Amino acid sequence: MPHDDPLALRVAATATSNPSRGRRTVWLFDLDNTLHNASHAALPQINVGMTDYIVRELGVDAAEADALRRRYWLRYGATLLGLVRHHGVQAAHFLHDTHQLPGLEQRVHGHAHDLHALWRLPGRRVLLTNAPAAYAARVLAVLGIAQGFHRVISIEGMHLFGELRPKPDARMLRWVAARLRVHPSRCVLVEDTLEHQKAARRVGMGTVWMQRWLTAERQARIGAARLSAQPPYVDLRVRRLRDLLRRPT
Repeated sequence: MPHDDPLALRVAATATSNPSRGRRTVWLFDLDNTLHNASHAALPQINVGMTDYIVRELGVDAAEADALRRRYWLRYGATLLGLVRHHGVQAAHFLHDTHQLPGLEQRVHGHAHDLHALWRLPGRRVLLTNAPAAYAARVLAVLGIAQGFHRVISIEGMHLFGELRPKPDARMLRWVAARLRVHPSRCVLVEDTLEHQKAARRVGMGTVWMQRWLTAERQARIGAARLSAQPPYVDLRVRRLRDLLRRPT
């Protein structure tokens, strides 16, 4: 995996040599709108950057570019996938260009007291994000929690069979569990996106729906009834990370 580091390798080796450690929970955390308020810090700027990129690279006007961005996000779960599959866009070029985000560090914020709950969770903590590695590193550094994760798996590391397969690809989720040397049933995906949790449940993972950073637009799209209910593929609804301590491990 491209972003392995010595700590991650030591953790993986320990899990293999110590069966009881391998059976402990592996927490798979999303980043944006799960660990920080990305709707404030980054997503509006990223969306503008994506639209501008499509205008420039595909030679279409802004209205068509914005429509393509939205259409591919709804169809594939990531605008990038549509651009790669239908327009031959190079993923690395797109990710670098659209995630420059000057001033990001001044906009990122989470809740420091609540983020400390990460250290109290039993088991391993893995960041699993559809964002690029450089962006994830910047956000984690501002939040002060980079050392709290045993491994970071960004979108660059989500290639299977020669193709990019980010969340919610179920095959990629199975592959993640295999690389972490655990059965999918020992993994818990903590996410703000329900479509990703559906995929996690299909492969046997536990699921937690983080609702703290849901925007008014997304809340309206989900609907008040669904927000207050618990979908059958969601084990737990939370608004704070410390609520995860309520979940049996």
